[in-house]
Amino acid sequence: MSDILKHSVVGVESIEECLFFLTLERNGLAFDPGDCVALHTDSGKSRPYSIASGNSEHELRFLIREMEGGEVSPWLAKRKPGDTVGVSPPFGWFRPGQHAGGGPSVFIATGTGIAPFLAFRETFPDQPPSALLYGVRQRTAAAGLEQVDGWCDTHLAVSREAVPGHHHGRVTELLDGLAMPPDTHYYLCGLESMARDCSNVLQQRGVDLFNIHREVFFHG
Repeated sequence: MSDILKHSVVGVESIEECLFFLTLERNGLAFDPGDCVALHTDSGKSRPYSIASGNSEHELRFLIREMEGGEVSPWLAKRKPGDTVGVSPPFGWFRPGQHAGGGPSVFIATGTGIAPFLAFRETFPDQPPSALLYGVRQRTAAAGLEQVDGWCDTHLAVSREAVPGHHHGRVTELLDGLAMPPDTHYYLCGLESMARDCSNVLQQRGVDLFNIHREVFFHG
């Protein structure tokens, strides 16, 4: 536990019921887009969360879904400015855009899986992917959409309601209209079911498994 440092809370911003941004003081923490940290409660419980802020920002930002009965997310949702949260050193292997070697890349996210792509957006604003596919249940849950819309070819899929201008259905269905040059790398982050289904579709269309990079999100 000696490597767990306390970071002060800057604020909690509600996006919709049970979905929020938690912002902490950065305290000089160095990280790469795609990195996670473990956030610790006062009682020592912890869960990994992907960093959603750019690596030149002065604050750390996390997109968190509060889970009923969870041991960490409900506690984080109740933090107030000036409270402290334990933060581990960064870790992870998911690196959006970094395998493409200058070639095209496509980002695919569901829910809070948009977080590492927001970090990439703020860190490398001049290196947009070829496309970003983003799936949510309701339009109000599309956190960070304003950050990526206009930065790259962004497509939003809303599964549980019809919203003018956006696809009504699963994000997997957006792959049907996507051009797939053979050197494209695909970065998938979100629910395990999305990562599995998108991987299956991509492989069926001839995408090499080496070009598919996945990060599965869990909650708690």
